[in-house]
Amino acid sequence: MMIRALLLLTILWTFTLIMLGAYVRLSDAGLGCPDWPGCYGQLTAPDEPHEMTRAEQTFGGEVHAGKGSKEMLHRYVAAGLGVLVLALAILSWRQRPERLPRWLIVLPVLLIVFQALLGMWTVTLKLMPAVVTAHLLGGMSLLALLVAMAGRIATPLPAAFAEVRSACYLALLLLTGQIILGGWVSTNYAGLACSTSVFCQNELAGHSGVWEAFRPDRLLGQTADGVSLSLAHLAAIQSLHRLGAMLVLLVIGRLIYVLHQRSSRLALPLAAALLLQIGLGISNVLYSLPLPLAVAHNGGAALLLAMIVFIAARVPAAQYTATARLEAAWVRSSI
Repeated sequence: MMIRALLLLTILWTFTLIMLGAYVRLSDAGLGCPDWPGCYGQLTAPDEPHEMTRAEQTFGGEVHAGKGSKEMLHRYVAAGLGVLVLALAILSWRQRPERLPRWLIVLPVLLIVFQALLGMWTVTLKLMPAVVTAHLLGGMSLLALLVAMAGRIATPLPAAFAEVRSACYLALLLLTGQIILGGWVSTNYAGLACSTSVFCQNELAGHSGVWEAFRPDRLLGQTADGVSLSLAHLAAIQSLHRLGAMLVLLVIGRLIYVLHQRSSRLALPLAAALLLQIGLGISNVLYSLPLPLAVAHNGGAALLLAMIVFIAARVPAAQYTATARLEAAWVRSSI
């Protein structure tokens, strides 16, 4: 079925773009091109001596060809994703598979347009944390929508799994919050703000006004009043992210347990993805945030999100009827 192949390609492309975006951001190349959608007024980053001289004279500052190339690669891959999402929407609208609502076909197209605007504002607003975090969340949301489409097209889970829906939704709610916090850590460069304790008590001790760090109306590295952020501000961001990680561990762990009770083969890969993400988070702290591990941590979050969305999308939408309850009771009694 052509729609399945195109959907799989679009999902893989989106995942790759999320990883590439993390690489650009974490390698400090987000402003490798000071303009948008080109780079120093060109379709590619300037790398010849005369191009770099002209770019410096026109835009000011020092030109970093390597950073500009990373940013332009990210933009071209994003443009390719836009083409894929549009093609997928047209094909899905024409074929209209069963269980695939029209809103789920249209929403990815609207989101990709908004993502392009966020990409532009990321540059024009000089990496404003709220905008960059929203851009990250937009990419994750697009992945979730595409995976939800795949889940709707796939074979539904048995009726006995109907009660898994609430566990999935709770896990998705907390995981989304944790992704936002992780994005806030990354966009504020707070990944190494805590080194002495799990919840950053030493860095936070005696400091007031740490919630200034979470205001969305401030610029990068500054409070809303224009004062430079302190280590305590950054530690507050990191501390909340670590607390969120523990809550996510508990909630997704419960989802894994519920799936395991139903002898589902979905429990083991979800548990493996969760353990991988926890290991990556700890490793980033122990090894002082090496770039490959930091990028992989973004990918781990995307993988967890995709897996839970896929499970939720395959759960039957019908009410949990008496027949389904009897089936679930039979499954549990047979374990």
